[in-house]
Amino acid sequence: MRAEDVAQYLQDNPQFFENHIDLLAQITLPHPHGGRTVSLPERQMITLREKNQGLEKRLNELIGYGLENDALQRKVQAFVVSLFAGRDLATLQEMAPHLLKDIFDVPHVALHIWQVNPPTVEVLAFADAQEDPVCLHQPPHDTASWFGETGKYLHSFAYLPLHAGEDTIGMLVLASEDKQRFYPEMGTLFLQRISEAVSAALHPYLDH
Repeated sequence: MRAEDVAQYLQDNPQFFENHIDLLAQITLPHPHGGRTVSLPERQMITLREKNQGLEKRLNELIGYGLENDALQRKVQAFVVSLFAGRDLATLQEMAPHLLKDIFDVPHVALHIWQVNPPTVEVLAFADAQEDPVCLHQPPHDTASWFGETGKYLHSFAYLPLHAGEDTIGMLVLASEDKQRFYPEMGTLFLQRISEAVSAALHPYLDH
């Protein structure tokens, strides 16, 4: 008889152990971590305990993510409030990178507004193709040069396209020497909020 047949029989006949209650006490199983055998009830307790430990670990992870998101949300709010204190294009162009460095501890920030820093054809095409922020490990086209000599030491980038309606008005780039600071699989919700805030702050001061 195959093990699958035994398992199916027990599933189809749940009253089996009720009719053979003494058998439960006689069955022993290998301990999941080796070294000895344990009774069936004890083995069930071990399984439940390990399952509960896994659930507790997952719960702690979710709590940690929640606290991290709350902290990021507060930082985004502080950034937006400070950003809208700017009253002209030059001030905002200087202010936004400094705020991102101070509030989010981003080591390198470059802000290019097309009205002030006209892009190359390749960079403009790249920016126009991005509806949402994108994180990369390799800088596209000549954008590493936006960071001067530091550009060759940078290994992770977050590209935030800036929009006015359907038009791209510039690009905000966050960068780090740490390859894991920005990576392609990371969520970009908060980066999108930053992009929207900078776009909205700049829009009134651009030529239309």
